Amino acid sequence: MDLQLNYHSIAELTAAAEEHQTTISRLVLKQQAQQMELSEEEIFCRMAETYQVMASCIQPGCDPALKSTSGLTGGSASKLRRISEEGQSLTGSLLSGALYRALAVSELNAAMGRIVAAPTAGSCGILPAALLTMEAEKGCSVHDCVMAMFTASAVGMVIANNASLAGAQGGCQAECGSAAAMAAAAVTELAGGSPKMVSHAVAITLKNILGLVCDPVAGLVEIPCIKRNASGTAGAFVAAELALAGIESAIPADEVIWAMKKVGDSMSSALKETAEGGLAATPTGKRLHEQVFGLEENSKTTSVP
Repeated sequence: MDLQLNYHSIAELTAAAEEHQTTISRLVLKQQAQQMELSEEEIFCRMAETYQVMASCIQPGCDPALKSTSGLTGGSASKLRRISEEGQSLTGSLLSGALYRALAVSELNAAMGRIVAAPTAGSCGILPAALLTMEAEKGCSVHDCVMAMFTASAVGMVIANNASLAGAQGGCQAECGSAAAMAAAAVTELAGGSPKMVSHAVAITLKNILGLVCDPVAGLVEIPCIKRNASGTAGAFVAAELALAGIESAIPADEVIWAMKKVGDSMSSALKETAEGGLAATPTGKRLHEQVFGLEENSKTTSVP
């Protein structure tokens, strides 16, 4: 099977998978092996190593004593994990489990721990949380979770080639939005969804997070980034649930990605990782900036209403 995938279209990925009667993940694994002139087993093992790094984030990320280097965040994953494991969650073990895992990875990142940028450090908790929760709650094998990462990666590549993965360029819709779309694709395939369902899950996810700004308080990837990782994970499961039920997006995934690019381009620079607008410009946001960096440093930052 000679595959010529350029990762410029979700529709092309879907059509190719349907043509070869396989999953997107199998298609991507084969193509990557051909392109890199390595065996499929070697490519798979590399991805499996990445998955293990993701898994290794959860325990240290749930340490109740964990604090970020700024002192602004830490300990939230531990609180939610306790609620989840004690059966006191409002939303059940699947969603609460996904949420605490997303917080764990994000808080570990803020504490300078080792994480996988998926696709960025600011959105690093979303894909791991989705995959590890599918393994823990739905009995998905490690092998299948690793395979789903190829599907997620392909979606990320398409977004990168047509829009952006960077908050500084497209706002948080480009970071947590892209990560959530990648996670939704992975979850949908893991749950037995067709390539077309994967496509719709991507579209639904991005539509629901379209326009989200990047406004890190004090310029740090902590507030509101960590909680947005939890929200993005929940959004991924929502989109997967809808797609798996046969619910389709009226706007195709590639057009949603195009819209995300246009929205990002029209967004004010104050809302694209500069910490000059949004939550960063609130009175509390400014106070936290002073708490971390001091009054003199904060006075250099011009807030935009």
